[in-house]
Amino acid sequence: MGSLKLYALEEELPADEAARVRRAYIERETGVALPAVGAYTIPVDRVAKKNCENLIGAIQVPVGVAGPLIVHGEYAEGSFFLPLATTEGALVASVNRGCSAITRAGGAEARIFRDGMTRAPVFAARDVVHARTIVDYVNSHPAEIAAAAESTTSHGKLTGITSFVAGTSVFVRLEFDTKDAMGMNMVTIASAKAADLIVTETGARLIALSGNVCTDKKPAAINMIMGRGRSVAAGVMLTDTLIREVFKTDAATLAEVNMRKNLVGSARAGSLGYNAQAANIIAALFIACGQDPAHVVEGSLAITTVDLVSGGAYVSVTLPSLPSGTVGGGTGIATQQECLKLLGVAGGGDPPGSHGRKFAEIIAAAVLAGELSLLGALGAQHLARAHQTLGR
Repeated sequence: MGSLKLYALEEELPADEAARVRRAYIERETGVALPAVGAYTIPVDRVAKKNCENLIGAIQVPVGVAGPLIVHGEYAEGSFFLPLATTEGALVASVNRGCSAITRAGGAEARIFRDGMTRAPVFAARDVVHARTIVDYVNSHPAEIAAAAESTTSHGKLTGITSFVAGTSVFVRLEFDTKDAMGMNMVTIASAKAADLIVTETGARLIALSGNVCTDKKPAAINMIMGRGRSVAAGVMLTDTLIREVFKTDAATLAEVNMRKNLVGSARAGSLGYNAQAANIIAALFIACGQDPAHVVEGSLAITTVDLVSGGAYVSVTLPSLPSGTVGGGTGIATQQECLKLLGVAGGGDPPGSHGRKFAEIIAAAVLAGELSLLGALGAQHLARAHQTLGR
């Protein structure tokens, strides 16, 4: 009858019934039946309120498991099975082979180097002299700006402020410790309060709460250089014997493939990531574990290195910008919550932040497994054969 907006059905009906009615309407309007989309196992009361508007059902992505993977981190210590949500044949098998090599080698080392989520409001100045005044205020009043920002949250802490100027545009990049949360909502609300103070004290004009110097969900050198989210690295020492047995190649070949493909090839292409397939593993873990898939963009800014050492090679990956968390967003959806539980990182950690950092260390070790396996397949000339067997 047109008396209700499509998005308003949850105001009148339980979430499941609202999704059914909306789905029936879409089926009628488009002539497309959606029985599979309408068959799902997740409770949708929370989903309809927090994760997805105009809900009609769910898309199911196959989840495979790779492992066990031994990790020796500051926060992640032990053996883990990795839940990987993907439709790419050969991916889980590839990561599984890398896990096997790492575990046989005694495990991957992992460390967090930086932890901070960013938001960068952009202000308009009257002229370059006024722009300098704004920057001077920001530089000389960090405590006041922090107090304003932190008044909005019981968890987030402002840990850094960096200003950038382009003519009359002033960008103030605020960095926060968001504990176990990925934290974008937290830092956005906190940054709004900080921006209000800067406007009041300097006469600057706030143009946008995000000025793209953050940089959120876009490939950017600033994230690769300064980091965003968790900056984490993982590495493993592989002996010549292990490389031959698992990857059917040798350390020198692994190093040359990495140098010519991941480093030289990426540089020649102007890539912002120097790796083989980091995004593959990050995307699969992100989808399985309730992360924002768009942040795979930042996660893919990874650098893979292979150092030849006596008796083998030390292989490592560095992820400068990994926006991830174990609370908030999609982490509370039932299926994603189970995958986080599988890794022992569901919910908030004790102390706060420990689960988020543990999760980041596991992700880095998983990316290392994927890099190892693909470098080995390329070195042994097995890539096409693997995809012909598993991925066609």
